[in-house]
Amino acid sequence: MIERRLQIRIPVRIKRLPHGHGLPLPAYATAGAAGMDVVSAEPLILRPGMRHAVTTGFAVAIPPGYEMQVRPRSGLALKHGITVANAPGTVDADYRGEVKVILVNLSDDNFTVQRGDRIAQLVVSPVTLASWAEVEELDDTERGEGGFGSTGGHAGL
Repeated sequence: MIERRLQIRIPVRIKRLPHGHGLPLPAYATAGAAGMDVVSAEPLILRPGMRHAVTTGFAVAIPPGYEMQVRPRSGLALKHGITVANAPGTVDADYRGEVKVILVNLSDDNFTVQRGDRIAQLVVSPVTLASWAEVEELDDTERGEGGFGSTGGHAGL
């Protein structure tokens, strides 16, 4: 196990499912990694434009007050056009089903996933809950209602 100093570890219960036996549990690849690599529990071919909820072979019990985010792997995205369709996906604290990763192939080529291939990253994060305070008016800001590129385009960078 990789040693990490000055960081709090949140215990997360994990249940290996029958089709997950023999696969590694999610793990940090380096001491500075924020995300744990997660692997596929099934082989498949993602055709161009195809989406698939890839099985991982485990279920989790995220502690109350936390979520687990499912994020793309940057290498798969850059080199192969493979990403997580709902990035970041959220596994809620009260979900007890199998964790699945919705991969999508944005490339023009078929992409083969083998059982045991790293397909995504998992990040356990605290959740801040909001409570709405309905008002008649919002305070003014310099930006105001400007959005969707109103602060400048990429050509200005």
